[in-house]
Amino acid sequence: MAVGDGNQIWWEEAGNPQGVPALILHGGPGSGFSASTRRFFDPQRYRIIGFDQRGCGRSTPHASDEGVDFSVITTAHLIADIERLRTHFGVDRWVIYGGSWGATLGLAYAEAHPGHVAAMGFGGVTTTRQREIDWLYRGLAPLYPEEWERFVAGAPQGTPEEGLVAAYNELLFDADAAVRDKAARDFHDWDNASASAVAQVGRPSDGKDSRQLLARSRIVTHFFRHAAWLEEGQLLANAHRLRGIPGVLVQGRLDLQGPLLTAWELARAWPEVKLVVVDGAGHSAGDAGMPEAITAALDGFAGLPRTIE
Repeated sequence: MAVGDGNQIWWEEAGNPQGVPALILHGGPGSGFSASTRRFFDPQRYRIIGFDQRGCGRSTPHASDEGVDFSVITTAHLIADIERLRTHFGVDRWVIYGGSWGATLGLAYAEAHPGHVAAMGFGGVTTTRQREIDWLYRGLAPLYPEEWERFVAGAPQGTPEEGLVAAYNELLFDADAAVRDKAARDFHDWDNASASAVAQVGRPSDGKDSRQLLARSRIVTHFFRHAAWLEEGQLLANAHRLRGIPGVLVQGRLDLQGPLLTAWELARAWPEVKLVVVDGAGHSAGDAGMPEAITAALDGFAGLPRTIE
């Protein structure tokens, strides 16, 4: 689908064409849509719509290419793209599911267009406040000293900790392809070291496609160096706009990338939401107990009418 600014977004539709419309928002930002996410939805009861956000997956132009205009890859542009999809599919209201960055984007969309949201389910809740970004790229350091040392070493010597995200963003656009590739892998390794409560073997970038790593790293650093173009605490402050929308937040007790505090604060600001804490689980939707809790939450929404007046 052409969405303007020279961008086209890839989408797919699955499940029951007459089912409850549902939209999947992938994480990252820039990770791309994963077909495995469909497993959380009952295909007999849901009309499941997924897409690759601008610059990643099968959408074009791809953020790994040269000359891409990143000024039109912003939170506001993604929200507008979601509305184009909704109109394209003829959906009045839909159920929104997202994990990690997908939760941030889902909240931003719902606060902008609450009348088109029937219900929301989020896992690994984030709101992309500057304090959350600082935690990811500074606060986590004592928990992963080896990985942190490698991450810092990958940036230009003398880069202050608060400037690491911006420094990596610049490296990812270096004229030398080898520099870009190393920066993408170093950034990805730190970014994903703490993704799961299950210990990882080797470096997270092992075996990963270099083009996908470059695109994702460019998009993540682009969004985070600009705090996703959101005012600090904006999504929590505007949670009153979600009044009347039912929701479920599924949060791993051991989530290091999206600590439980954010989901807890959101639950206090959004009366209609239920917070489900999964003991022993981390940030990954695949951690023990997470798939079952997410599926149960979405099953609960499937009885909602397709059009709510």
